[in-house]
Amino acid sequence: MASADAPSTSARVRELRNEGAYAVLAKAKALEARGRDVVHLEIGQPGFATPENIARAGMRAIEGGATKYAAPDGTMELRDAVASYVARTRGVDVDADEVVVGPGAKPGLFLPTLAVVDPGDEVVFPDPGFPTYAAMVDAAGGVKKPVALRADGASFDMDALERAVNAKTKLIVINPTGGNPTGGVMPREDVERVAALARKFNCWVLSDEIYSRLIYSESSSGSGDVSSDGASNSATTSNADDDSVFSIISLPGMKSRTILVDGFSKTYCMTGWRLGWIVAPKTLAERVKLLTVHSVGCVAAFTQVAGVEALTGPQDSVVAMRDAYKIRRDYLVDALNAIPGVTCAKPAGAFYVFPNIASFGVSSQELADYLLEDAGVALLPGTDFGANGEGHLRLSYVGDLDTLRDAVERIKTSLAKFASRP
Repeated sequence: MASADAPSTSARVRELRNEGAYAVLAKAKALEARGRDVVHLEIGQPGFATPENIARAGMRAIEGGATKYAAPDGTMELRDAVASYVARTRGVDVDADEVVVGPGAKPGLFLPTLAVVDPGDEVVFPDPGFPTYAAMVDAAGGVKKPVALRADGASFDMDALERAVNAKTKLIVINPTGGNPTGGVMPREDVERVAALARKFNCWVLSDEIYSRLIYSESSSGSGDVSSDGASNSATTSNADDDSVFSIISLPGMKSRTILVDGFSKTYCMTGWRLGWIVAPKTLAERVKLLTVHSVGCVAAFTQVAGVEALTGPQDSVVAMRDAYKIRRDYLVDALNAIPGVTCAKPAGAFYVFPNIASFGVSSQELADYLLEDAGVALLPGTDFGANGEGHLRLSYVGDLDTLRDAVERIKTSLAKFASRP
């Protein structure tokens, strides 16, 4: 136990808070320890195993001795693979020296922010948005400028964004390819307006594209028989080779001011492998490399071998997973909208829904706590993602269809009970 006169911590860490998903997971685990059955919809972790070819590549690398230190910015093989992948998917030339590999995508958010934001600089980010955005600004000593999303969660309220960005803005954070918690995918015209603001005020853009391969085409498969794990038994109509992504980095004048962040956790079900990357101008990449040297050191070499296989090997598993998630999304959105008092927009990406529950007249935190205790359903209050998340809950649909059906029935019964209270 710390003594009463122990030295104080810094202001930057005193402001940090736990990520809501981990806090709710701990509450749910405590309930389970008391014998309660809990349905988990709180964690954004893919419900599929790492594809076999990727896992085997990593195991072969361990057996081959790839267990030593690696280069701080990543092995040349992986940085070359990332550069080629970005060039192909985003339509922009990338050199391996512009790539920095990290243990997951979170360092790709945190370290570049430390590298470009000085105390007092303003950082604009979505609210509701991924909790790390606010945390990384606090750690850098920046000024948080959260901007509300529009009602469907697909993009910023663009008028509010244009009011927020000014000469003090150093960084704008965007989710152009699907964001947490709403799953919204920004329209191209909104991305172009962000680019215009960045050029006008000479600021950086951090483009978080971790869900870039989980964008749902309404013309892709979703018909046919569905198995209990949510995978379609009909032939997919998605094109495994069509992995192109519209990114702000490809717009005129934007490569020199864009930090593109992506990784392997969501696309390739590699959350525990801890592998992600950024693409940034070489001068900034060098600064981020130094921060990597002095913080995490490097990423495990065998993990990087698996990453090369992920990017260069067969992509069929990515398409199959995306099509399964689309079926689960469609089921969950329809099922939630059928519950009295709940309205839910259909997201175009990621694997989350963000239903509006304001009609129940209580805070999202209170309703989330109630559903955990009464229904045994673990989900997140919208306020875990910012003040503008009030009136919403976030549900992750990474579980199979049977799990989702169970959760919906529990939520429906519990909310009916809640609404009938005197």
